[in-house]
Order: sequence, then C-alpha cells, then structure tokens
Amino acid sequence: MPPRTMSSSPPNRRVWLAAALVAVAVMAGAAAVIAAVRSSAGSDAATVSSAGAAAGAAPRGASVLTVERAAVGRPIPPSFVGLSVEFPGLEQYAGPNPNAVNPIFEQLIRNLAPGQSPLLRVGGDSSDWTWWPVRHMAKPPGIRFTIDQRWLRTTRAIVHALRAHVILGVNLEADSPRLAAVEARELVGGIGRGSIDALELGNEPELYGHFGWYTPKGGRRVLGRPRGYDIASFTQDFSRFGAGLPRLPLAGPATGAPAWTSHLGQFLAAEPRVGVATLHLYPLQHCGVAHSSPVYPTIPHLLLPSSTLGLAERVEPYVATAHAHGVALRIAEMNSVSCGATPKVSQTFASALWAVNALFSVARAGVDGVNVHTYPGVKHELFRFSQATGRWTGFVDPEYYGLLMFAQAAPAGSRLLALGGSAGAGISTWATRATDGTIRVVLINDGTRARAVTVRVPASAGAARIERLQAPSIHANIGVTLGGQTFGTVTGTGLLAGAASADSVTPQRGQYRLSLPATSAAMLTLARAPN
Repeated sequence: MPPRTMSSSPPNRRVWLAAALVAVAVMAGAAAVIAAVRSSAGSDAATVSSAGAAAGAAPRGASVLTVERAAVGRPIPPSFVGLSVEFPGLEQYAGPNPNAVNPIFEQLIRNLAPGQSPLLRVGGDSSDWTWWPVRHMAKPPGIRFTIDQRWLRTTRAIVHALRAHVILGVNLEADSPRLAAVEARELVGGIGRGSIDALELGNEPELYGHFGWYTPKGGRRVLGRPRGYDIASFTQDFSRFGAGLPRLPLAGPATGAPAWTSHLGQFLAAEPRVGVATLHLYPLQHCGVAHSSPVYPTIPHLLLPSSTLGLAERVEPYVATAHAHGVALRIAEMNSVSCGATPKVSQTFASALWAVNALFSVARAGVDGVNVHTYPGVKHELFRFSQATGRWTGFVDPEYYGLLMFAQAAPAGSRLLALGGSAGAGISTWATRATDGTIRVVLINDGTRARAVTVRVPASAGAARIERLQAPSIHANIGVTLGGQTFGTVTGTGLLAGAASADSVTPQRGQYRLSLPATSAAMLTLARAPN
C-alpha cells in the first residue's frame, strides 16, 4: 500500500482479491467456531468473563478458567512483533537528518521487542515502485520513489541504533533483473550485510497481471505482467532475478491470495535460497466489498472470531509447510483493514483489543513473527509525528497499545499454556509462562457489559497483579491507558507516562476472582510459576 507522499495507488489496487477474501472470511468464520469449541475443552483460547478485583472462591456451579501446566505450541520467537514500513514512509517517520533521527520513532520500535533486536520490514507496494538510479537506464514509468544516499544513511542509523535486522523489498514488477541487482547491491552496501535478514522480491505479485503498474498521461493503464500471470510464472521470475542478487537469504512470496498461498510448498521446493516465507493477513477489506459482508470494515466485524482465530486457521497449514522445508514463516504484513481503511474502525480502541487477540491467535498457530504495516497517512497508522524547532512530538494510536500489551504478555521464549474449563461467553483468554517462570493470563472482554472472572492456577500462592488496557469507549481514539499509563495526546519520548497502577488480588484455594469491565482487557501476573 502506498505512502501518502507517493501518488496514491488506484482504489481498485486490491479489488481483484475481494471476492477471494470474502470466501476465505466465511470459511474462516466456520473455522473459528470450531476453534472456540476446542477452547472450551481446554485449548489456548478458552472463553471467560469478568468486572473490579475481588478475592474469593467462585460460587458453587460458577464457571472457572483453569490455567494448565502443559505448554502448547512453540516458544514465542525473539522479535516476534515488528513493523512493516513503506520505503518513503520510513524516512517520513525518521526525519530528514540521518544524524538526528526521530527518537520517538526509535523508542516505539524498541518497546515492541524489549531487550531484543527488532525485525523491521521495509516494503509493501513501494517495493515495486522504488529504484536506485541505474547507469545508462531511463527511470521506468512505474517508479515513484528514488532511493538516495540520505535515505540509506537514515535507514542505517535507525537499524544500527536499534541493533535491528531488516527484510528489504526489491523491485520485481519493473521486470528488470539489472534494476533489481543494482538496487539490492546498494541497499546491502549502504545498510550493512550483517543487518539484513532477507531480500524480499516483489510485493503481492498476484496483482501484477490484473492492475496497472502505471498509467501514462492520457493513456491506458499498463500491467506489470501479462494477464494470466500465475505462481508458476512468478517462481520463474523469482529464480531469474534471485540469481543476480547478493548472496543473502531471500524472502517470498509476499502474497495474501489464497490461490497463491496454496502453492507455498511448490514455491519453497523450487527456491532453496528462500530463508523466510512471507505472507500477508488482513481480516477486513475496504474496497469492492458490500457493507453487509462479514469482511466489510466495522467494529463488530473486526471483533468477530473470524478476524482473530480465523486468521490463525487460515495460516496454520502454511506454517507447517514452511517448517517442513526448514524455512521460517513470517506474516510480513498485517493490520486491521486492507485496501485503505476507515478511521472509525482502525483508529479506535477496538483495534487495540483486536491486535492483542490476533497476535496471540497467530502465535498459537506457530508463525515465527508478525510485521504490522504502517505508513504516514494510512487510516490504520500506528503513530504520527511532527517536528518543530528541532523537537519531535508524536501521537500514538490505540492499536499500538494492543501490540504493546502482547509484547509484555508474551516475551521472547515464553510458552503458551493450555487452558481448561470455561468462564462464560464473549471473552478471549490466553496464558503464558515466561522463561523465568512468570505466569501471565490475558483476558479480553470486547462485550458491552462487565463480567466477573474466576481464574484457577493450580498450586498457586500469593497475590497476583492485574494491569488493565482500557479506554473511555470501544470507539475512543484518545484516553487509552495500559497499566494506568498512557502516551497521551502528545508524547516526546515514546514511553508510557504517568503513575502506573495495578490491582492486586489474593487467591482463595488457588482461585483468583477479578472483574473485567466492558470493552477492556486485563493481564493477571503471577511473579513466579507454582512449583
């Protein structure tokens, strides 16, 4: 998806995918029902309910959520939550001075991977609209952004300050192996080979044969590839272009189309240099979709199980495929709404609750990481910045709070724990055990009324801490707090500010009784795991 400073992609850039996405969403909804049934039998996403912290055992006959000792799935990989940023957007966020990069932007990246090396993906639609000027070659008509030395110095400054690793997009749609080779060589040399995890050839190539790469003035749109371009043709291009790129791992196929994703095994078998399989996931679709469709962007649709558990059901088979080929699978691009968005959905507190639940869902499916897509001007942007007299300030959108809560609840190396029992309908629950033994239980109430929750942790002892993710309403875009703290309407640091607050609850016979207000989430933390 294009940054605002580039000429906007036509609104129908993703329309071709709409019908397929609707069909997938319907299937995902059915899968989510199955997942919910599984959760009530002791899976990772059992339902629960809540309402203010109070100690005491559950009343006779009341539902109780039980945190089991057994771990499920794989440990949470390092740098699980990262960002995906368009080429021009990276410099817009970082600022024009490579020697004085926006410190708020750096801190907001660092928050999502505390004590780790963040993984940043630079790409998206701009991967195929970007070039490094090639000697004796005219700029192709589809190019909208030129990488220069300042961009390279800025990106290098960010990457090195964060000790980050990057996945870098390389232009495939221009259909010029020479252009791609020069671009990749300059990117690797300018940023540093040791900081690059992979080079990602192209972006959503399933669209090349359907939508214009550019439209000449007064003319008809020109396709990036002939009509009928398919995964087999793409694989041939991938091999042809890859042969001229620096000897680094490659990433692909950078697709979100089910018809292409179903061929992931064949693609990986044909491309031994691929070190990271990259897919895209968006639960909702803004353009080309009827308002009555379950994937049309509304808050109720965003909070459907198909938008969280359904995403995991869609991607889980491909995790197994990638791992069978010895390749990591990363959701290199994910957010709430594709093909544009609406601020009445994507910039509300609903997006924060969705983000926590969606990240846990795909983590349970075994993915190796997620890059949440953002760039200046998009309606699901995570943050916005301004600079005056050399001083940066920023606004942090609600969705970012959800990413931050997940990062706190599921640190690197932690394991998801099985959950048994049930504590009512309408509340999603997750539990983790960190490498130091800390147990955290996350409860998400996206309903309109408060619930009382009883959580049982066998052999538990001592009080637990409860930190809450809250906002004035599900529609709010300001006033969000996490553990009582907030970035406020203006942040100059990228750190939560204000007095931290946490409730405390003491167990009775191993049961913690707490409340969960409507449209809120809570994290119950036991400092040490029970013996």
